[in-house]
Amino acid sequence: MTSNLRWKVIAILVVVALAVAAFYPPKDKVKLGLDLKGGVHLVLRVQTDDALKLETETSAERLRDELSRQGVSIGAVTPQDVRSFRVDGVPGDRDADFRRIADEWVGQVFDRASGVGGSYTFTLKSAQITRLRQEAVAQALQTIERRVNELGVAEPIVAPHGDGDQILVQMPGVTDVARAKEIIRSTALLELKIVEDGPAPTREALLAARGGQVPPDLEIVPGAAEAGNAQGTGPVYYLVKRVAGITGRDLRNARPSLDENNQPAVGFSLNQQGADKFSQLTAQNIGRQLAIILDGRVQSAPTIEGRIYDQGRISGSFTQQEVQDLSLTLRSGALPASLTYLEERTVGPSLGADSIRAGVMASLIGLGFVTLFMLAYYKLTGFNALLSISLNLLILLGFMAYIGAVMTLPGIAGFILTIGMGVDSNVLIFERIKEEMGSGKSARAAVAAGFDRVFLTILDTHVASLISAAFLFQFGTGPIRGFATTLFFGLLSNVFTAVFVSRTLFELILSRRPQAAKLSI
Repeated sequence: MTSNLRWKVIAILVVVALAVAAFYPPKDKVKLGLDLKGGVHLVLRVQTDDALKLETETSAERLRDELSRQGVSIGAVTPQDVRSFRVDGVPGDRDADFRRIADEWVGQVFDRASGVGGSYTFTLKSAQITRLRQEAVAQALQTIERRVNELGVAEPIVAPHGDGDQILVQMPGVTDVARAKEIIRSTALLELKIVEDGPAPTREALLAARGGQVPPDLEIVPGAAEAGNAQGTGPVYYLVKRVAGITGRDLRNARPSLDENNQPAVGFSLNQQGADKFSQLTAQNIGRQLAIILDGRVQSAPTIEGRIYDQGRISGSFTQQEVQDLSLTLRSGALPASLTYLEERTVGPSLGADSIRAGVMASLIGLGFVTLFMLAYYKLTGFNALLSISLNLLILLGFMAYIGAVMTLPGIAGFILTIGMGVDSNVLIFERIKEEMGSGKSARAAVAAGFDRVFLTILDTHVASLISAAFLFQFGTGPIRGFATTLFFGLLSNVFTAVFVSRTLFELILSRRPQAAKLSI
């Protein structure tokens, strides 16, 4: 064996060893996709109007507070729709001050239009509407991804889908679909607000002392009566500050806990900024109730007995599972907008096992027919092709395991296509060798000429297919990407095995024979 041939053999053995090391043990290294492992496939739509509504209401409140702080008395501030709000009753002698303050506080986001009688309408600018919708989808995507990861799902897919407001979620291995959907869709908006009045059994009773009208800086929030409360166990209503003292953005962590009655509860801690605000809020309101509101419903309203710094607890009629799920959603952050499910498909584990069995069977049958054909048509040289194809599949599995690619049903189809490409490449080479031998060349000269003259043809076909696979991966999703990944790496390893490995095998065989030896082909 020449030195050059020895290095070729060593290089092949190293590649094979690396592939085996990356692939073994296959149970731990090969990650199965949704169609093979089973799980749930969801398509959600982000209701981006919620983000516009929040921006409109928040800006209206901010403008009202600033006008009050600077001594500009106005009438009502009324939301018109999700994009606009109206201000009535601006005094004529303070009109210039109102315009200046409005331009300073909401002028960058809203267009202002004046009406009659000191009224103004503020409408979100079109560029701001586009920005808010895009930010809502991006933030929802990040929040859903954190929640799916908190569920411990291996190899999930959370990606934009279809139109700009849709999100695709695939969770392989998830069997409790209802729980997963509830966790993903839960808004988990936490607010801590000072209670002005309540609880009362009805809205009318709550507003009786205020002439039936809700003051502009307050709002009514429903809740459930707490144990031992005189209102019984039915629904009750609280009148609370419209602006929250603490929100979910101030959270640092949330975890399952127990309340004073040893019942499941959620304990939370605040970041430094939230702790400062919480400390100030509780110090200024000792003896008053603090409503802990989750998704627009009062969970509890304890009385503040002293300054509290960075710890709190959400208690209620929770089960242990609900407490764990609530802690998870609070840790992952609140959704910027509500979600609706457009599509749901569940793949059972048995279907995935059947798919694997069918895919493996198809591959083995294909490989069996290839074996019979190559041995019958190319005789002993057929073993050369079979070995190179087998190494091709082994290297492909090693690639897939090393990069952590997910094996899907279309990925198995990519394996079968790779076998076909390997056979095609070997047939091209063998036919060329037969032609060279037919022209009177020796076996060694025919092998060298066969590989040299077919190499560019194989390279051309593989480059074209690699470009197609790259486009499929770039613009496809889910199973299409799985197919593109298998095809891409299968083509790369096929060039290596069909050209380099196969030629080395020929050279290895012929190196042990005399110059004039025949080749069984």
